[in-house]
Amino acid sequence: MSDEVEPGLVRVRLDLSYDGKDFSGWARQPLGRRTVQGEIEDALRTVTRSDVSYDLTVAGRTDAGVHARGQVAHVDLPQEVWAEHREKLLRRMAGRLPHDVRIWRIAEAPSGFNARFSAIWRRYAYRVTDNVGGVDPLLRGHVLWHDWELDVEAMNAASAALLGEHDFAAYCKKREGATTIRTLQELSWARGDDGIVTATVRADAFCHNMVRSLVGALLYVGDGHRGVEWPGKVLAAAVRDSSVHVVKPHGLTLEEVGYPADELLAARSKEARNLRTLPGSSGGGPGGCC
Repeated sequence: MSDEVEPGLVRVRLDLSYDGKDFSGWARQPLGRRTVQGEIEDALRTVTRSDVSYDLTVAGRTDAGVHARGQVAHVDLPQEVWAEHREKLLRRMAGRLPHDVRIWRIAEAPSGFNARFSAIWRRYAYRVTDNVGGVDPLLRGHVLWHDWELDVEAMNAASAALLGEHDFAAYCKKREGATTIRTLQELSWARGDDGIVTATVRADAFCHNMVRSLVGALLYVGDGHRGVEWPGKVLAAAVRDSSVHVVKPHGLTLEEVGYPADELLAARSKEARNLRTLPGSSGGGPGGCC
């Protein structure tokens, strides 16, 4: 499969952010549900005065209620549309989009770029507080309240066993035909001066509910309900574990998406489409998101 743009079209990269509170996730859905993709595609059609919609491809399809600070998408526009609107497109989109989604940069993408398949990592943050008084009202839409004191050192110790390439089936909601093999590059916890405990989670890609399941398991370690070795044992079992709690989405934010140098984009995109397997595994198709 090639990422060559069809003749007469220009591939355009969009860098954006959104507050996920009132969205039913990224992906456009039936029944009139409000989505980030739907809002942007509708605004793009309006400002370019087009009779058709231009489909967006996104780096990470976030779930309902999940936020994004560093989301990336691309869209293929007719050359004449891009030529006419490129200089004023960012400003016009700002005037048309609702206040809970913003585009910060619109630019022609380099050759071989694919927002989804060219990415080499996605970095999420999950924020939680164990303050006995609860969450600061001004932060309540982005921070989870956990009403047990958390041991950050124990959570970091438990996280170490989850790093690397594994089958994360125990921490993912299985999707037909999708692999659950992922490479977890970073999973660390830190308590800020404000008392908020932030998990930094970075991987080449994520399967459905993976970040929120990992956070849920590690919170059980942090509050003393499970031992440090438990998350690793769950991972090794490689089957969905009902004792792993999927935490609420509002504490989760997609912070950044990483891409290789321009000359490596096409090769990365091709590689990312290959089926991933572990030794002795049959693998599967491309996975979903977190």
